[in-house]
Amino acid sequence: MPMGPVRGGGGVLKKTKRRRKNKNSNNKGGDSDKVDSNVTLLSAQPRQSFDWWDDFSKRITGPSSQSGKPKEFESIFRISRKTFDYICSLVGEELKTKPSNFTDLSGEPLSLNDQVAVALRRLNSGKSLTSIGESFKISQSTVSHVTWRFVEAMEERGISHLYWPSDGAEIGQIKSKFEKIRGLPNCCGAIDTTHILMNLSNVDGSNDVWYDREKNCSMVLQVIVDPDLRFRDIITGWPGKLSDATILKSSGFYGLAEEGKRLNGKKASLFEGTELREYIVGDSGFPLLPWLLTPFKGKARAQTEDHRARFNRRHFATRIVAQRALARLKEMWKMIGGVMWMPDRNKLPRIIFVCCLLHNIIIDLEDEVQDEMVLSHEHDAGYRQQVCDLAVSEGSLIREKLSLYLSGKLPP
Repeated sequence: MPMGPVRGGGGVLKKTKRRRKNKNSNNKGGDSDKVDSNVTLLSAQPRQSFDWWDDFSKRITGPSSQSGKPKEFESIFRISRKTFDYICSLVGEELKTKPSNFTDLSGEPLSLNDQVAVALRRLNSGKSLTSIGESFKISQSTVSHVTWRFVEAMEERGISHLYWPSDGAEIGQIKSKFEKIRGLPNCCGAIDTTHILMNLSNVDGSNDVWYDREKNCSMVLQVIVDPDLRFRDIITGWPGKLSDATILKSSGFYGLAEEGKRLNGKKASLFEGTELREYIVGDSGFPLLPWLLTPFKGKARAQTEDHRARFNRRHFATRIVAQRALARLKEMWKMIGGVMWMPDRNKLPRIIFVCCLLHNIIIDLEDEVQDEMVLSHEHDAGYRQQVCDLAVSEGSLIREKLSLYLSGKLPP
């Protein structure tokens, strides 16, 4: 059976018992507070007097290697040295509090930077332990242990990069950016799900729970994304056979929104006497709710004139940011982007969570290396569109009024 879900941004983050309580994480009531990441962002350690990468690259490829060049570093790790140094500073204290005797095959100790390099390469390449070990000249066991220690450290130190905004000015900027996409006012996020594929033994009957509707073994990741492709809320750990609607209802975000503790900010004025509350957008796999607007179903009466058809086009152009964010996540962190071979299902949700943190860190640091990546929206190849028939009447009324407003029509 799957472990309890890992959540971030929308409720209590459930981890293993080893996790220490962090005063900056979500409170007991589940309503997250913004963590001021500006202090953290400025804390990156200064560059050492010698170039670590130049030294490390020569150790793994030989003294005549030219791989110490910045472009070579970026082609391997797909991030800038600035981002790499920041990540090292972020996890350094946590890793240093746990003495280790990690060495390469020649007996040379692995420094903090060495360990971060190994872990990042394991996560972003998706290559096997054997392949990573051979390229870095360390044992498979060392690759595995170093990567897991990095994951644990990132859970502790990187959580400030994934939160739901509690500051009115910040949520106002998010709504303004969404409105600039295709005119949807007061939108606070786009929700979507993706499947993390696994290759599991078909002999072990306990693995049957992981078989999804497309006959793959998978684990679901649900995300809510802002206009900058940043993850604002996630939940993962559930089997891929569960529907999008079921995953949503199991999330902390759903409970908070239903209780009026989330998406409860400033309303937007539509028609005279008609106001629009805060909401997020999602595809037809999600239920239509007062705070989650999905597209109209069925064919429009006149595709070029019908206000519902025009709303659907605006809606699609807005929610595609979630698809792009998930595509970028899987493209960047290939360990969860391909088919994972016999993964530990208790550790996998935490690995997915850390990849989401790293995704946000790259955005927060405005890493220019990412600008070179092709922006795709394909993240769940081979999966058919789900359809949820649940539609709350209040949600239907809100959607109808919004579609009329966007078409310049008055409600009947």
